[in-house]
Amino acid sequence: MNLKVQLTRALIVSIISLAGFVFLAMMVTYDKIIQFDSTVISFIQGFETPTLTVIMKLFTNIGSTVFIVPLSLLILVFLYKVLKHRSELILFVAVMVGSNILYFLLKLYFHRARPDLHRLIEVSGYSFPSGHATNACTLYGILAFLLWRHIRTRSGRTILIILSVMMIFTIGISRIYLGVHYPSDIVAGYFLSVLWLTTAIWFYQRYQEAKRNKQTSRL
Repeated sequence: MNLKVQLTRALIVSIISLAGFVFLAMMVTYDKIIQFDSTVISFIQGFETPTLTVIMKLFTNIGSTVFIVPLSLLILVFLYKVLKHRSELILFVAVMVGSNILYFLLKLYFHRARPDLHRLIEVSGYSFPSGHATNACTLYGILAFLLWRHIRTRSGRTILIILSVMMIFTIGISRIYLGVHYPSDIVAGYFLSVLWLTTAIWFYQRYQEAKRNKQTSRL
């Protein structure tokens, strides 16, 4: 796939993600999504069992800062020491830091209270958008993008995508199951993350192409 097609697709996805986030933000602001949230929460929490609760707590911990920070540091070491790709390292740092800043500022802006229907754990802070969903999608999304470039086999790339989607989806579901987020918080976090990711990757790809063209012109 040539670069022009990749950039066009990234731009389209970012526009769709922006539209999705704005739509959800408006629905939340005007309390037009309460019925949807309540229905989905009741459905997901209807599967509650002691074993499933333990599993959901595990995944929500995997999506927490306590887990993501050490994992991110390991990824940085891998990118720098093993692959020796400094530009990819900078991209990784930029998307992770930017993701955290974005969801934190938006939480302060919307200051939506967390659901209080049936909580299985206690957490503080505002609810919209979900930081866990945003960070999970950003982390495993950028990992998939970076590793895809170094995996040549079709089966390897398929496994990479399946694992990434599974982690992103399960971490988001765990927050609903545990009663600390509305479904709209989770979906908004995904939209926000994809918007940020595709925008960052678009600029990264443009930079890499300009760098290659500059090197070629010197030959």
